[in-house]
Order: sequence, then structure tokens, then C-alpha cells
Amino acid sequence: MFKKFFLLVCTVFGIAIVSFASVQSVMSQSIADNVCKGILSTETGRIEPGTKVSACAESGDRSLSGVANRIVNIFSVVVGTVSVIMIIIGGFRYIISGGDSTGVTAAKNTILYAIVGLVVVLFSQIIVRFVISNVAPIS
Repeated sequence: MFKKFFLLVCTVFGIAIVSFASVQSVMSQSIADNVCKGILSTETGRIEPGTKVSACAESGDRSLSGVANRIVNIFSVVVGTVSVIMIIIGGFRYIISGGDSTGVTAAKNTILYAIVGLVVVLFSQIIVRFVISNVAPIS
């Protein structure tokens, strides 16, 4: 049963990746330009209509706080994505358990630990941003 489920999930995941790759090649430049516009608008407070990706290469905070923010953001995205995937897997395990108490307990623990992971990521963001904004730079 689990083998069939795993094969189904892998097939759906493979189809999604192929679909995403084909759409991404068509839209990648406009998406990258829009992301660059968003980044520059948060840094400068205005949006320039003709902004291209090359403008983002020139921008960026290279200070210790900027690097720390980037690292925490990347870490948060990775852990958040893994947590959401684990919540989905825990939900499937809960449904598939068929009332077996050990299966239900394992599924509940998977969901619980994934939610704890999301909470830890949320608090890490808050703590790091607080520390960075309140600690004076070293001269």
C-alpha cells in the first residue's frame, strides 16, 4: 500500500517539476524583473518601471546585518517548506492509518513536530531581527 502511494506521489511530483520547468523558461525573465523591482522598492521606497535584473546585482546590503538577514531568510524558507511538506505527509499518514493507534500516534507526532518547526522559524525571525536592529555596529 505504501509502495503504491509513494509511486503516486513521485509521479505527481515529477509531472509538476516538468510542467514548472516548461512554464519557467517562458516566464523567467519577466518574473526575475518583477522580483528585482520588489527588492528595489523595499530598499528605496519607489518602483522604477524599466527596472531589469541587472539593477539588482548592484544593490544589496553587504554588511553583517544584511548577510545575517539573508541567511535567516534562506534558512526560514527551507525549514518552512520542509515543515509544510511534513504536515502534508502527517495528514496522509493519519488518513492511511485506518484507526491503528500506533499509526495515528505517529501521524499526530509528525504534524505536531512540523508545527513546532514552523513556530521555531517564526521566533528565530523575530529574535534575529530584534537583535540586528538593537545592536550597534562595531566600529
